[in-house]
Formats: sequence, C-alpha cells, structure tokens
Amino acid sequence: MLISQVLTAQVDTNALQRTYYRAAHLSDVDSVKYYADSISHIYPNGGNADANIMFLRLYGWYYENKGDFTNALNFYYRALDSARRHGRIGRQTELMADLAAVYTSDMKQPQKAKEIYKEGVRLNTQLGDAHSLIVSYANLGAIYNNLHLYDSALFFLKEGLRIGKPLEEKGKESLYEIYNNMGNSYYFLKQYDESIRWFRINYNTDLNSQAPDHLANLWLDALNMADSYTQKAAYDSAGKYGGLALQLAKQQDSRSKQSDSYQILAALAQHRGDYKKAWEYQRDWYTLDTALVNAETYKSIAELEQKYEARKKENEKLLLQAALDQQLFHNRIMLIMAIFLLLIAIAAAVLFVTKRNANRQLQATNEHIVRQNERLSELNYEKNSLISIVSHDLSTPFASISMWQQLLQNEQDNLSLSQRKALDRIGQATRYGESLIRHILDVEKAQTNQHKVQLENVDLRIFTENVIDNFEPAAAKKDIQLHLDCPNKAIYFLSDRQLLGRMLENLLSNAIKYTATGKNVWISVSEEKDAISIKIRDEGVGIPPDELPHLFAKYSKISSRPTAGESSTGLGLAIVKRICEELNGQISCESSPGDGSVFTVILKK
Repeated sequence: MLISQVLTAQVDTNALQRTYYRAAHLSDVDSVKYYADSISHIYPNGGNADANIMFLRLYGWYYENKGDFTNALNFYYRALDSARRHGRIGRQTELMADLAAVYTSDMKQPQKAKEIYKEGVRLNTQLGDAHSLIVSYANLGAIYNNLHLYDSALFFLKEGLRIGKPLEEKGKESLYEIYNNMGNSYYFLKQYDESIRWFRINYNTDLNSQAPDHLANLWLDALNMADSYTQKAAYDSAGKYGGLALQLAKQQDSRSKQSDSYQILAALAQHRGDYKKAWEYQRDWYTLDTALVNAETYKSIAELEQKYEARKKENEKLLLQAALDQQLFHNRIMLIMAIFLLLIAIAAAVLFVTKRNANRQLQATNEHIVRQNERLSELNYEKNSLISIVSHDLSTPFASISMWQQLLQNEQDNLSLSQRKALDRIGQATRYGESLIRHILDVEKAQTNQHKVQLENVDLRIFTENVIDNFEPAAAKKDIQLHLDCPNKAIYFLSDRQLLGRMLENLLSNAIKYTATGKNVWISVSEEKDAISIKIRDEGVGIPPDELPHLFAKYSKISSRPTAGESSTGLGLAIVKRICEELNGQISCESSPGDGSVFTVILKK
C-alpha cells in the first residue's frame, strides 16, 4: 500500500496499521521519519489514540537510530504516557522494551532498565502474553548478572523457564537467552558443573540447527563451555571446545570472535603450564585485540579532535566579531560626542538615543559571552572524554605486562637473586600504574555534577520499594530487617529519578553497614504541605555529638566503624548532601552513640 493512499480525509484502522508496520520494518531511517510525519499530519493534536502512539514511537525509533538518545527517550515516554491514558496495555509493553533497550545498550544505566523490565513483567502477566513475558524475564536475568546480583538473576530466569518450558516442548518458543543467562549466573557463582549443564543445552540445539545465526550461537556456546571447563580444571574438555570456538570464529571470518577465542585458549594453556603455547595464544589475541581497540579508539579521538578544531574556529570567529562590534561601538560614541559639541541644542535627545543603543550593544555582547562560555564548557566535557578514552586504553599494555610478569614468576626458581628483585619491581610498577588509571576513572565516576538533571513524575512509594528490594540481599546477610512506612496511596513527586535513587541508596547502604546483626532499619516517606519528607532510621552504633558538624564534609572519617568490617571512602554522605542540594532539598542527622541514627531529607515540591 502506498503512503498516498493513507493520506486521505477518512483513513480506516487497517490502513493505519499497515502503514505503521511498514514503517517499523524499514531500514532507511529517514523514511521512518517520513511515515511518522505523515501519520501525525493525518491525526494532529492526538485526534486518534492509536495513531498518536504510533507516530510518537516512530519518532523515537528515528532519533534512537540517529544516536540522539535524549530525543528518543522523550518521544518514547510521550508515547508511553498516551498508551497509559488510553489503556493500551500491549502498546505499553512494546514501548517499555524500547526504553529498556536504550537505557541498557546506549545510556549504560542498568538500574533504570531493571525498573522498566519489572514493570513490563507486571503488564505482560496482566496481558497474558507468554512470549513477551519470557523475553522480559531473560532480560531481567541479564541485567541482574550485570549488577552482580546473581541469586536475583536466577530467580527471574527460573520464572521464565517455568513459563517457557511447556511452550518449548511444543516447538512454539525458543529459550536460548534463558539458558545462556542461567549458565552465566552459575559461572559467576563458580558453580561450573551447573553452568556447563545450561550451556550444553544451547550447544546441542545449535549443533543441529539450520537457522541463519546458528554458527554465531554455536561459537558462543563453545566459548562458554571452554571457559567453564577451564575454571573447573577439566583441561581436555576445555581444549576441545576452545579449539572448536576458534575454528568457528575463523569460519565466520570474525576478528573479534577470534580474539576472544585466543584469550580463552591462552588462559587454558597457562593453567596447563604450557607457557610457550600460552605465549603464542597471548600474542595472537593481543595482536587482534589491539587492532580492534586501536581502530575504535583512533576513530573516537579523530572525531573529538575534529569537533575541537571546529569549535575552536567558531570561537575565534566570535571573538573577532566581538572586537569589531566593540570598535563600532567606540566609533559611534565618538560620533555622538562630535554631534554633541556641534549641536548642543539637541544634546538631550542625542544622549537618549546613544544610551539606548549602548544598552542594546552591551546586551548583545553579553549574549556572545554567554554563548562562548557554553561552548567552552562543551569543549571541556569533550576534553574529559578524551582523557577517559586514553586512560582506559592505557590499561591494555599494563594487562600484558602483568601477564608476562606472572609467567616469569612461575619460573623464578631458575632466576638469580637480582633477576627476582627486578621481577618484583616490575610487578610493583605495573600495579602502581594500574592503580593510577583506576584512580583517574574513579574520580570521573564520582562527579555527580556531570549529570544533567532530567525531571520526571516519580511515584515515591513504588520507587522506594524498588530501592529496598535491591538491598534485601545485603540486609539478609546480616539478618537485618528492612521496614517501609509509607501511605498506601501513590505519592507523586517531580524529581530526577537517577539522583534521587543514588541519594537513597547511599543512605540505606550506610544504615546497613553501621547496624549490627539482627537489628532493624526503618524507611519512612510522608507528604507534607509543600515538601516531601524521607527518613532513614537505624539501630546502629551511632555518631558522637562532636562529629556531627563534620558528617557531610568530603572525605570525612568518623570514629564509628561498620559492624561487619565493610569499607568506607568518606565520600558517601558528601555526595548525598550535594545531590540533596541539587534537588532543592536539605538533609540533617540526629544521633548519639549506641542509640542509632536518623537521617532526614526534606525535598521542596
């Protein structure tokens, strides 16, 4: 069906659906925008609920594929809001999958993606869509593995397996992602027999598959099994599957897959004590991996340099224009003074006109300065990005040096005393270099003021429940009970979800750290006239009165210590205070030794 057939005064629902699904499967991004413009033109101002959701989602796809993730999220959220208002549950689940994909792959915000996938599970359960429910559980498992919460990952993956197993037996569903993610969970838990069992299910399936992507899947299955057998010290089996993975990578002519295969084989050879073979695999892996990383790094650096030069030239042009404007302003003043001397009778009128022009010129100059400062801030951000890239890539040679040093240490019985000392110094220097790189990256991650505030309507009751859920495993290890005191009704508050979550997580983490085994921690949320009150109360060790004034200072260390020997950097409460101020709020603490502490956050509406 042609788009010209859809652009009519009366468009039936079937024609609209066909147009939408045609646009959704286009590979040309600009054509997707063309269809979105067309549908929005037919139904302006939300005249048709389904059409409104469709063209907003198409705009989201368009901007996501263009790399403009801010606009993509904006359109996805607008479409989701429309779907909720009109009760379109099926559309809501589709849009939540779009949002979670952006937060996971593009924005690197797994916590945000986790919340969205959980809501998707609830809606798919309500809708009765088994396939979408299985996909949501598989994605949740991957997210929890990424967050190192492996027991939680297994909980959701087993739910997906329970629902999907009957469908798989009937040939109606593939559980490849469920099995793969379960294998990963058990691998991270160091239960290698279990990880091998789940990886082998996928391996046996892909071995007899004729699907287009079965070679890529078979390579991943073999690589996972080789890695698990290596950790289990079953080296013969590890060698079998590692060799198969390398063979499949070469068959697909994939340099990245070959690099990963050589890495596994190098580790296997080192475990076997075959250091010559380990060196050969290490050399092949390093050659491929360095080429791949450097190609991407050089591309990123070139793009940053190009942007920097363009902005530099633009700033030089603005400075020149400002100088010309200033000279023009000076000439006008001189002309007005000459006219004033010659025409005293009309001095008052000329002075008025001159002052008005001067104010306009000054306003224009100030606007130029503001724009220059904004561009300089962007250049500074790009400079920090460049530093981050270079710091990250410096870790590759240090990793290689460290491996060589470990290989030589295994043969130190054949070395002289001076050679052993030199080998120890190499190890010390390598560790020091790696710690410097980690320090640079950690400092960058600690800067909360790099985050651009993104306000959205947050249901504090649901939001706080999700934060508490994330800390249940940590509390359970110390037999600490977490209690939530919150009204049953929804409490909506306009705030930045990421900053609000980080603030609550820091406070709840501290409460658990400083509370002894078998005690309690309370979280209460209440709505006042013009503010929201959040309180975290614990039965911990408490804080001496003379240390309370310095509690929120950066790198401050208090005499109180975590009850189970947990680490403390001294940055947590300083970051909480800065976030609280950024959200237009205040934080206070009441505490005494042995009686626990109460942290109160007041956020103005």
